[in-house]
Amino acid sequence: MSESSATRLNVFKTYKLYVGGKFPRSESGRVYEVSDSKGNWLANAPLSSRKDARDAVVAARKAFGGWAGATAYNRGQILYRIAEMLEGRREQFVREVGEAEGLSKSKAAAVVDAAIDRWVWYAGWTDKIGQVVGGANPVAGPFFNLSTPEPTGVVTVVAPQQSSFLGLVSVIAPVIATGNTAVVLASEKAPLPALSLGEVLATSDLPGGVVNILSGKAAEMGPHLAAHQDVNAIDLAGADAALAKELEIAAADNLKRVLRPQPVDDWTADPGTHRMTAFLETKTVWHPTGSLGSGGSSY
Repeated sequence: MSESSATRLNVFKTYKLYVGGKFPRSESGRVYEVSDSKGNWLANAPLSSRKDARDAVVAARKAFGGWAGATAYNRGQILYRIAEMLEGRREQFVREVGEAEGLSKSKAAAVVDAAIDRWVWYAGWTDKIGQVVGGANPVAGPFFNLSTPEPTGVVTVVAPQQSSFLGLVSVIAPVIATGNTAVVLASEKAPLPALSLGEVLATSDLPGGVVNILSGKAAEMGPHLAAHQDVNAIDLAGADAALAKELEIAAADNLKRVLRPQPVDDWTADPGTHRMTAFLETKTVWHPTGSLGSGGSSY
């Protein structure tokens, strides 16, 4: 070992929030200790405050118009780019997921590979989901009747608590694939893979504010976000029964869409389309075809 390498100081990673495409520390200045499955200290993670949550909603709302207005093809390209960037940082995520979830290197690698594949899977759906849930409707009359899906808006996502990375990706990707923007509450016990994901998103052509990642206590920030008048929907994937009930009640005040917790035994299973359709609205347009006479349509 050379003298220079023997005298180097350890460079510890400082984990930060990801809000509006930037990496702020918590407004409160608070942190909390994150440990591995054996109780060994890993890092200090930001303990987000209600002010951080409000800032994240502002960023998500600001980004919504541009992201929802982008072509589905372009959104698919960006989601695929996220998968590319994750592939390049695969070893880092294998280590972080293994430490967070107490997995062997081979099992953690399988989880990370599945998460990368999931980004690719949703990237392929961006320009196809509209054909599945929209289309021309048969009506009795001289009208075109067309239904098309549109994004709901700003979606708060309470990420799964146990599946710190694959579960996280499985609830974020469908929200943004369909044109929504997201405020994500990372797993409280294992937030580090989520905070590192923010670094990947920042270098993947994803516009700032489309995804905002907060670490800390869902019980502290969740009720505020559920009651926030500028949040349109909430996914309770990682909320326990008591918290889910509290957030559902808070969300009812402005008629938010609520996706209730649904037990997932295996996050590697085919996710289907229900998480995409959960945060889509259907717009139906009627248009006259013109009068129909013996000579056919005059349209």
